[in-house]
Amino acid sequence: MAENEITIYDPIDKEKVKAQIFEIRGYRVMIDSDIAMYFDVTTGNLNKAMKRNIKRFPENFCFQLTKEEYENLIFQTGISSQFESYGGRRTLPYVYTESGVAMLTSALHTDRAIEASIQIMEAFVEMSHYIRQNRQLLPYDELKALELKHYQLSDKVQNIEDYMLTRADLSDLMKLFDSGIKSEEILILNGEPFKADEAFQKIYKKAKKSIIMVDDYLGVKALRHLTHAKTGIDITIISDNKGYSPLRLTEYTDFQTEYPGMQIKFIKTLNKVHDRFIILDYGTKSMKVYLCGSSSKDSGNKITAIIEINEADVYKECVKNLLNHPTLALR
Repeated sequence: MAENEITIYDPIDKEKVKAQIFEIRGYRVMIDSDIAMYFDVTTGNLNKAMKRNIKRFPENFCFQLTKEEYENLIFQTGISSQFESYGGRRTLPYVYTESGVAMLTSALHTDRAIEASIQIMEAFVEMSHYIRQNRQLLPYDELKALELKHYQLSDKVQNIEDYMLTRADLSDLMKLFDSGIKSEEILILNGEPFKADEAFQKIYKKAKKSIIMVDDYLGVKALRHLTHAKTGIDITIISDNKGYSPLRLTEYTDFQTEYPGMQIKFIKTLNKVHDRFIILDYGTKSMKVYLCGSSSKDSGNKITAIIEINEADVYKECVKNLLNHPTLALR
C-alpha cells in the first residue's frame, strides 16, 4: 500500500455487535476475541497491547473473567460455539467495557482499530439510548442501576479522549457521551473529571482508619463531604479557619446534632501551610496524600484539580508536626 493511500474498511454490523455485549459485574462488556475480530488482530496481540499499557486499563476498563463467570456466561447465552470457534482457549478471556474499547485504539495504533472502536462504541451508546426510550418497561431498581452505569461511563469519556491516538476522529463520538456536567461544577481528580462534591466523597470513602484534612478555609459543606467516610473513621481537621465566613461553633453544633456519630478533632495550622491537603490513613502502609487546588467548601465554584502524591512518605514528618499544634476553638 502506498504511503498516502487510504484503506476503506467495510462497516461493522452494529446489531451483531449489540448481540455480543454482555452484562458482567455491573458493566456492559465485550469479549476480547470478538473485539480482536473487529480490530483485525489476534486475541493474543490485543491482550498483549493491553498488558503493555496496563496503567491505562483499570478494572472498570478491562478485567479477566473468573471460571465461574465464563461458564455462567456460556450457560446463560447458549453461545459456547461462538467462543469455541476461535480455536479454544488456554486462559480465561478478558472483557472490555466501552471505555476499554476506546482505550485499545491508543494501545494498538492501527487505523482499523480506530475505525472499529468508533463503531463498537456507537453500538454501546445506542443501547443506552434504547434503555432511556423504554424506561417505562424496566423495573425501577433496574432502571436506576442502568442510569448510574451510563452516568459513570459519561464521566470517564473525557479522560479517554485525552489518551486517544486520533482525538479529532473521535470528537463527534465523545459528544454522544456528554454527561451534562457544567464546566463550573467539574473537579479533576487525578486527571479524571468528576462532579466536585462526588470527587471529595470518592476520596473519603477510601479511608480505612483516619482522615486528616489540612485547609485554612472551612465551611459546613466541607463537613458534609466527610459524612461519606466509613463509620468509625478518625477525623482531624487542621485549619486556622480563615475567610469572610469561617465555620462557626453554632454551625458545627447543628452538624453534630444531624450527625451524632461523627466526632471531629480541630487543630490549628498556625499559618504554617499554604496549600490544601487530604491525608488518608496517616502512619500506615496504605497512607495516601492528595494535594487540593481549592478548599472543599468552594468545590464546584470554579474548575480545580486534586492530585494524589506518589511519594506520600515525604509528608509524614510534616503531618506529625502539624498534629502537635494546639487545638482550634470554633467561635
